[in-house]
Amino acid sequence: MRSHRRSGGRLALASAALAALTAALVVAPTEPPAAARAQAADYSISVDPAGEGPAIDDSMYGVFYEDINHAADGGLYAELVQNRSFEYDPADNRAYTPLTAWQETASGAASGTARVMDDDGRLNERNRRYLRLDLDGGDGRFGVANSGYNAGIAVRAGRTYDFSVWARTDRPAGTPLGVELRDGTTPLGTALRVTARGDRWTKYTGTLTARTSSDAGRLAVTAGGSGTVRLDMVSLFPRDTYKGRPNGLREDLAEKIAALQPGFLRFPGGCLVNTGSHEAYEAPDFERKRSYQWKDTIGPVEQRPVNANFWGYNQTYGLGYYEYFQYAEDIGAMALPVVPALVTGCGQNRATDDPELLRRHIQDTLDLIEFANGPVTSTWGRKRARMGHPRPFGLTHLEVGNEENLPDQFFARFTEFREAIEAKHPDITVISNSGPDDSGATFDRAWQLNRDAKVAMVDEHYYNSPQWFLENNERYDAYDRQGPKVFLGEYASLDNRFSNALAEAAYMTGLERNADVVKLASYAPLLADTNDAQWRPNMIWFDNATSWGSASYETQKLFMNNVGDEVVPSRASGTPAASGPVTGAVGLSTWATAAAYDDVSVTSADGANLFADDFSGDDSRWTRAAGTGSWSVRDGAYVQSDAAAENTLVTAGDPTWHDYDLKLKATKQSGKEGFLIAFGVKDTGTYYWWNLGGWNNTRSVVEKAVGGAKQTLIERGTTIESGRTYDVKVQVRGRQVTLFLDGQEWGSFTDDKAAEPFRQVVTRDKATDELVVKVVNAQDAAARTTIDLGEDTDIASSRARLTTLQGAPDAVNTPTDQPIRPRRSTLGGVDNTFTYTFPAHSVTFMRIRTG
Repeated sequence: MRSHRRSGGRLALASAALAALTAALVVAPTEPPAAARAQAADYSISVDPAGEGPAIDDSMYGVFYEDINHAADGGLYAELVQNRSFEYDPADNRAYTPLTAWQETASGAASGTARVMDDDGRLNERNRRYLRLDLDGGDGRFGVANSGYNAGIAVRAGRTYDFSVWARTDRPAGTPLGVELRDGTTPLGTALRVTARGDRWTKYTGTLTARTSSDAGRLAVTAGGSGTVRLDMVSLFPRDTYKGRPNGLREDLAEKIAALQPGFLRFPGGCLVNTGSHEAYEAPDFERKRSYQWKDTIGPVEQRPVNANFWGYNQTYGLGYYEYFQYAEDIGAMALPVVPALVTGCGQNRATDDPELLRRHIQDTLDLIEFANGPVTSTWGRKRARMGHPRPFGLTHLEVGNEENLPDQFFARFTEFREAIEAKHPDITVISNSGPDDSGATFDRAWQLNRDAKVAMVDEHYYNSPQWFLENNERYDAYDRQGPKVFLGEYASLDNRFSNALAEAAYMTGLERNADVVKLASYAPLLADTNDAQWRPNMIWFDNATSWGSASYETQKLFMNNVGDEVVPSRASGTPAASGPVTGAVGLSTWATAAAYDDVSVTSADGANLFADDFSGDDSRWTRAAGTGSWSVRDGAYVQSDAAAENTLVTAGDPTWHDYDLKLKATKQSGKEGFLIAFGVKDTGTYYWWNLGGWNNTRSVVEKAVGGAKQTLIERGTTIESGRTYDVKVQVRGRQVTLFLDGQEWGSFTDDKAAEPFRQVVTRDKATDELVVKVVNAQDAAARTTIDLGEDTDIASSRARLTTLQGAPDAVNTPTDQPIRPRRSTLGGVDNTFTYTFPAHSVTFMRIRTG
């Protein structure tokens, strides 16, 4: 993540699920309504049944899991108590205190004090803080109540909840503890009573059964009498975790992921893997902001340390490597862990030069393989067995590093990991990566290093506009068939509308067509708490009480459940491309920078003056939205003076302009970055801009924005100096753009890729003797299509099974309304050649049984 699927063994499950769902799903019409037919455009698909396409691995489509958007604590990890061990700290989030999510509570005449302690009375060295309740006596009870995550603990009538707490007391007779679920002061069920005895830490357990439902529940733990009682690891789990496992997973989220039938599970994340300190946990002066290190996450949960998550919150490690391996096994997915390469990424860009630290991490990685695959007689295999899994997990793939921006430094360290792993475990596929983007200097250098070293597989990550995905369906057609294979570990179109899912679906037809190169692919991110998300888009959204799949989830599920075993060669006609020059007004902007612009002029290709402003007057010719920085004319220049404001775009001119030269002078005054020079501006979400000194003044690129989502067209390593005036020129000729900085050509590009809305791929499902014709029609018009299956194809049935996703391009699935959902139907009249009209804005899977 940037600070940015099956046949064979799964066939029976897929077929059973399909049969069970068919009756419950809306039946789609076999033809679009008359209005759509009237607008239909003609296409053709020709299938070559005798041709040989690439085989598709069962593991091709999988899921990428990262603890972003509160995906673990408060999400997939079923623990209902937030800050259960009182370890929250401002290092995790400046708003945190050790009592975040806790409140004192008292009944009757009871009183006392609640203090979080960090002293020799702690539970253990890795779980350092605990709650001390000093009780003043009197009738009634005093203690604390936990609000869970966000609005409260979701409690359901009739459900059972497993409670546990570690406690100790200085009272010889013991201290009675009361535990109950409440909504305000109203009990939601019968209270639990336990008595803490002795001044040594002891674990106490019990169950609570709810009589009333609430989405705003609180867990109250109170004590009676006097004296001191200490509490730690206050925990509440629903009894109904996924597969009923203790310390388990939230059932609805785990089931939605399992329903994808993923071929692999990549974990524990992206940026949180290789950011922060790579040092080991050392009490008492441990570094909270550490990279994710697997040994911290196994063993008894009360002995696992916490960490400050890269995404700005506390991370408990209750969901750790053992649980990831176990979940992958439960859902039939290949486990694919990622370990840090000791080169930070995600904007940090530092390489660790300590050879001993590097040796330790390499050994940790070898120990991880032993933990996954070693016999019970081995050191780490024995630890796995003691956690409840004597049988090896069968690890086959492991990735080193994630999105490093320093390719040479990364690859030097990757090579040491790779050599050590392959020396002891030659059967393990060691995966490298190509940085955080789909192109650019880092990408090119990383790929060169990977090719030269004959690395087995390279992980690519990119998040782009829907336009980019429609334009780049052929991306992998030109990849070297003899070179490293591709693991597309993170990709998504930048929103959660159905139009985004359509663009992703169109792109996935290209992934399948190139299944001999793209061996693994996973959309990202997987999970997001709707109340506290760092990133959008996401596949599955949730709150405390419910969860729902986005439009992209439904698209991914359709592809992942209908992969097939091999690609059948096919061809389709295309959509006539609209032609015309780059057209639009011009603009100026900044990002976390104060800058001054002067002498802006626009002249047509024939020399005619279209616009000029030397800022000797006011700024009345410029248009800006409210809240976009602080612009004013000062000393004959147009100055944006707010060095903290982001995207301060102001525009001028005519959106019909084309074939022109934009010239100006730009001076950085202060701040983190440089200049943003816009051209081809249609509106505030659709434009090109030359981003000089972006990404904290480390990169300069030209970006194209369509509907607010951007893609990179060209990149250079230019940085911008403060106080220096630059001469900037943008020359637009047709679709060709040439850029000049201080009179020298900086770069050029031709934006002439067609955003093809009609895409298809055909695969063969050998187990069911079916051709699976997969068609994406991402346009306003229906696509009347002649489908030629070849005269030698033996059609076993004249009826095909259809699954269709269709909806408005702006449709978004919500907790109360999911307009994008599969609709199943049958199509009659199927023959070697037949016609079908694919609805506008649709994804259609057509399963045709052959002899």
